[in-house]
Amino acid sequence: MRYQDVGHIAFRVASIAGMSGGAAADGSILKLFPIAKPRTVKPVLCLSLLGAAVALFQFQQVKADDGERDARFIPSVIISSAVPANGDGNPYGMAFVPKGFPQGGPLKPGDLIASNFNNSVPIQGKGTTIIKFTPVNGQVVASGSASVFFPGPKGLGLTTALGVLRRGFVIVGSVPTTMGTFATIKPGSLLILDRHANIVLTLTKKDLLDSPWDLTVRDEGDVAKVFVSNVVSGTVTRLDLAIMNGKPVVMGTTHIAKGYMVQPNAAAVILGPTGVAYDADKDVLYIASTADNAIFVVPNAARRTAPPANGTGAVFIHDSHLRGPLGLVLAPNGDLITTNGDAVNGDLGQPSEVVEFSRAGKFVGQFNVDPAQGGAFGIAVEKSGDDRAKLAVVDDNINAVSVYTLQEQDRD
Repeated sequence: MRYQDVGHIAFRVASIAGMSGGAAADGSILKLFPIAKPRTVKPVLCLSLLGAAVALFQFQQVKADDGERDARFIPSVIISSAVPANGDGNPYGMAFVPKGFPQGGPLKPGDLIASNFNNSVPIQGKGTTIIKFTPVNGQVVASGSASVFFPGPKGLGLTTALGVLRRGFVIVGSVPTTMGTFATIKPGSLLILDRHANIVLTLTKKDLLDSPWDLTVRDEGDVAKVFVSNVVSGTVTRLDLAIMNGKPVVMGTTHIAKGYMVQPNAAAVILGPTGVAYDADKDVLYIASTADNAIFVVPNAARRTAPPANGTGAVFIHDSHLRGPLGLVLAPNGDLITTNGDAVNGDLGQPSEVVEFSRAGKFVGQFNVDPAQGGAFGIAVEKSGDDRAKLAVVDDNINAVSVYTLQEQDRD
């Protein structure tokens, strides 16, 4: 299979503090023509369309384990995170609402939600809101589509750990701080919300969840397995859930990995295990460990009762294309896609990169979501057809979310 090469128009929307011009990665892979010179705009709560550009994202051809193919991401639209009335910002987590999500609340299948880590001051680890974006005619649009799904109590510090269950629940992590620093991190928790944004269950350290930083879900309807990275303890927990009498019930929690590097970081508060991606066909869990600058793989993830003998599992990817990997998803074709936060092995010439690796762990291609470092963070993928998928990526630098379309086509 290969990905179809087509062009598209990309839109860039005002952030709360300003906007940036077009970005360019390695010229052989990506080129985005500039759309405007950087400028400062007055803080606003509404969205304002500022410019457009034709973009052509051409990935390198590689010889991967599944044969030669070319991959291509087409920018669909860039939308503001729509900073809510309380001023929250710094979006971290991303998730699509899946098909089959029940009616009767503000969320609908196809909606995109994002969790905010900062408050309005801004202080990291004090954001409380989950924002939702509603598609129009199947497309997430730039103007008038954002609103608050979950306002949240003060001081939560909502993280990249964000997921949605088909039975009508949203799962989100919280790692609060007192003053936005490593030294002031407080015990975290994992919240489960119903479709009306009510907290119905709170899981904490006693549930082996001391600092939920990211998560992924294996959703089978009435039962689900939730894999959660804990950034403070450097561990990964599997949460076995069941939906009983319309409510989520924890059937068990298990540490399935440990020993990932954890270190303070002035810009990001803390570096540790972040993105997790589960391959159900192989029953393996991939973990993006930011401080280790590597992606690990843990076998028998859904069944194991303890961490591997070495704690972390085997190193799956450790090469120069990783620069502090954060978010991690499994693409519909089996490839891994990660976001680089630039806190480790940073390169000013390749900032805020989204990087794709084949099923064999070989580099496929990359593009950046922002011309400055530190923009790429949370990531989510939604399969929207037999040969199409949507990829959503956070740009923390301008409080924005980018939505890309992936299209696959039979080889010629």
